[in-house]
Amino acid sequence: MPHIRISGMERQQVMHMSEALVDQLAEVVGCPRDHFTIELLPTEFIFDDKMDANRYPFIDVQWFERGQQIQDRVAEIITDAVRNRLRGEEKELDVCVRFYPLDPFKYYENGNHFG
Repeated sequence: MPHIRISGMERQQVMHMSEALVDQLAEVVGCPRDHFTIELLPTEFIFDDKMDANRYPFIDVQWFERGQQIQDRVAEIITDAVRNRLRGEEKELDVCVRFYPLDPFKYYENGNHFG
């Protein structure tokens, strides 16, 4: 926890940025590195009846609320990491980071909720 789900990137790209990304996020969020998960979701973009090769990275962050200031910083760190990893592949790269707050009373680990 936090859970980071990434789509619109290739496996090697995510793997190569994962260590530094988690290091930075753990410091800002204030939780141990091993509490983070990164999941890569396979994605195919379709536009006008054909496959669209243009990547548009989406990063979803599921976590317990940590306030606007920390959320803004996390979004900045993730966006910078993705842009740095994909630099040179695309001139203009939009990166979408979406936050999904989890309710500690509805999040269970080993049968126990966090509320």
